[in-house]
Amino acid sequence: MTAIVLAYNDTPGSNRALERAAELAKFYESKLVVTSVVPVLIGDERPDGPGEELRKADARLRELGIEAELVEAAGEIGEAIVEVAERHDAGLIVVGTRELSQVERMLGHSVSETVQRMTRCDVLIVHSDSGGRSTADGV
Repeated sequence: MTAIVLAYNDTPGSNRALERAAELAKFYESKLVVTSVVPVLIGDERPDGPGEELRKADARLRELGIEAELVEAAGEIGEAIVEVAERHDAGLIVVGTRELSQVERMLGHSVSETVQRMTRCDVLIVHSDSGGRSTADGV
């Protein structure tokens, strides 16, 4: 696997996804590309360099001994993640997830579902916790 793309937004799910992506990048000796997506706002100027989320991800990855390429993307989140993966010829996209509300589920507002539906590479969806199950449940 030549490249792994991590979608990062500093949530519990994406922080767990960061840890998993780091493990995989080390194991497969893959290039790690971290992307954070900002919405497009008319008249809004984009700052130079990586935003706060990417700086935070970079700091954690450096603690883990991994150097990553940081890519600030703009647009619809799922589409932007897939575009970054295609540009870097990624073999894997790693995304965190969270529990969706009933309304979000009905409207199809799941970034991880959008990514897995649109991409041609593998997608690893990392949950923020054990899904509400305790370890006493044997899970």
